[in-house]
Order: sequence, then structure tokens, then C-alpha cells
Amino acid sequence: MISFGKPLKIALGLIVIAGLIIVPMNFNRYGLFILSQWAVMTIAAMGLNLTLGYAGQVSLAQGAFVGIGAYAAAIMTTHGWPLPAAIVVAIVLSFAVGWVLGYPALRVQHHYLAFVTLAFSTLAFLVFRNESWLTGGIYGISNIPRPHIFGFATNKPLPFYYVCLGSLAIVSLAVWWLIRSPWGRAFMALRENPLRAQSLGIDTRRYTLMAFAIGSALGGIAGALYAPLTQYIDPVPFNLSLSLDLLMMVIVGGAGFYFGPFLGAMIAVLLPEWLRFTEGYYLMLYAVAVMLLLIWSPTGILGILDRYLAERRTKAASALRAVAKSRLETVQ
Repeated sequence: MISFGKPLKIALGLIVIAGLIIVPMNFNRYGLFILSQWAVMTIAAMGLNLTLGYAGQVSLAQGAFVGIGAYAAAIMTTHGWPLPAAIVVAIVLSFAVGWVLGYPALRVQHHYLAFVTLAFSTLAFLVFRNESWLTGGIYGISNIPRPHIFGFATNKPLPFYYVCLGSLAIVSLAVWWLIRSPWGRAFMALRENPLRAQSLGIDTRRYTLMAFAIGSALGGIAGALYAPLTQYIDPVPFNLSLSLDLLMMVIVGGAGFYFGPFLGAMIAVLLPEWLRFTEGYYLMLYAVAVMLLLIWSPTGILGILDRYLAERRTKAASALRAVAKSRLETVQ
């Protein structure tokens, strides 16, 4: 029997990619900003999905790493450094801080770990707000330039949207490879049962720290793109609410599913804009929609699809067993 599943998935993926490239050409400035924000937040949510969804480590600090990346990029690019260099610094800085933040996870888990990361998020916000000599304090940093890529200026919204989309494509491929590598399988073993993972020879200490560090580095990349996207940053966007938003994106999309952050960021960034036709009620409708979704499917949108496919496989297996049993009885 010929399976059309894989060709169909490839065709669907190509259609989505072509749509993301072609359709926004007709969007206005605000529409391009929202789509660029979706791409940036998807990168940050993919980092949290790696830490929480695949490695099972609770974190409420992802918004702080977006802030670290944003300030690193803003400070460097306003002093004449190119954006790629700023992204490298944001990755290294977020990776190092994320590695250190991972040490409490070696001693505490679940809600205790959530409180530790929450405290770090608050500390980062206070640093952004109070260290005016570095971050500009409550006045923030303005006139953040957008880069030139291979000699082409990206000052206008459409070229910079393609910068965000290209960055999302690179990060997506890297995460795709990571979760299918031995590292990804070690992360999932750590999530399912740390004691069993340790008994199988997996260095749980090392992989716990790596899960925090790599997830944080992806948050740093998102921040390094967020700064030139808005061209102005202050501490407010990087408070605890951003970490909670990113957590919601991962849970609503489906924690531990590769495409979960894409759908979660779409719900968090695009759905409120689609509901604006209801005027003053759009945020209320948005909150009710998210609540109903999580009540109906605590495993998120992709959890619904996963259950549907599991039921189909179970029914198909039952049908095959029934046919085999019938043939066996006929032969006897």
C-alpha cells in the first residue's frame, strides 16, 4: 500500500511557507509588525518548549531572557555594532545566565522551581529598570537601527519581516535537528522519569543545565530581533507578564509538540487582532476562548490532534485484528 502521509505533509508545509512569503507582500505596516512579532515570539516559545515541554523543567523566566537579548542588541547596535554580532552576544550571554539558572533545578522541582525562576524574572526586570547607566532605565533605548543584510537595507517593514521569518526558519531547523538527536531523546527521558534516565547512564545533571541554557539562548535570539523590530525598548515589555504569555503559548499550542509554539504564538499574538471587530469585548472573548480550550484539551491544540490520530490508529489495529481472527477461524 502506498502511503500518502509524508508527501501530503511536505506539500502542506510548502504551501504554508509559500503563504508566509507571498501573502504578507500586500499587508500594511501594522499587519507586517504583527506577523514579525509572531515570528519573534515563536522563537522565544520554542526555547521554553525545549525547557518545559521536552525536558520537563518549569520556568517562568523566559521573558527575562528575551529582555537580556533585546538589551544586548539595543546597546550594541546603537553603538555601531552589526546585528549578527549582537545576536551572537545575546546567545552567549543568555546561554551562560540560563546555565547558572539551571542549578536550582538540580535541587528543587515543580512549583518550587517555578518560584525560583519567577524571582529571577523579577530581578532581571529590576536590573533593566534601575541600571540606567546601561539600560537607560525607565526611559529605555530608542533609535535602534535595523540591519543591512548582504548590502540590502531592512529599514522598511517588509524586508525586516523577512529577516524575522528567515531567523525563525533557521531556529526551527536547528530545533528540529536537536529534538531528533540523542540530546533530544535525553531531554525526553529526563522529562518522563529522571531516575530511570539516570539508571540508563544519562547524565541528568548535565542535560538539566543544557535544557535551561539552550532554551534561554533561544529567548536571547528572540530578544535580539525584538529590539530592532520595535526600534525602542524599555523595561515594561519584559516583566513577568511576558514570561506568563510565553508559558501560555507553549501550553495552548501543546507542550512537547514541535509545532506547539507556532500555534500557541498564533493564538496569543494574532487571535486578539482577529477579534478586534468586537471592539471593547475582544480581550474578554480572547480570555474565554483560551479558558474553554484548556478546559476541553489540557494538552493544547496539538493534543486534540494527537488524541484523534491515536484513536484512528487504535481503530485500524482493531480492524486488522478482527480480519486476522476471521481468516484464522475460516482456515480452521
